[in-house]
Amino acid sequence: MSKEKAEFAAPWFTKTEAGKAFENFYNTCLNKSVLDDKTRELLMVALACVFRCPHCTESHIKKALEAGCKKEEIIEALLIAAVEGAGTQLAWKKETFMEYLGR
Repeated sequence: MSKEKAEFAAPWFTKTEAGKAFENFYNTCLNKSVLDDKTRELLMVALACVFRCPHCTESHIKKALEAGCKKEEIIEALLIAAVEGAGTQLAWKKETFMEYLGR
């Protein structure tokens, strides 16, 4: 993550013990990882997109570029996330779909 330590700044929820624990968990995951920065940011941008967080998606695209990802790598990660998301929609109730729509 560039050269500086990643920080999760969300003061509105860090007033609670659970919020402080989440902030610590988040920062630990992003700063003490066995994954290299590029891999971690490609995962983060794909997950942010799948979970539909516009702020997170933009933030992690920027961080992925800073980590040295090529634009094509980010695009491919987003497309892989999209295809997996579409696939899960087709498979999650396969038995029901087959019962009423299949055969």
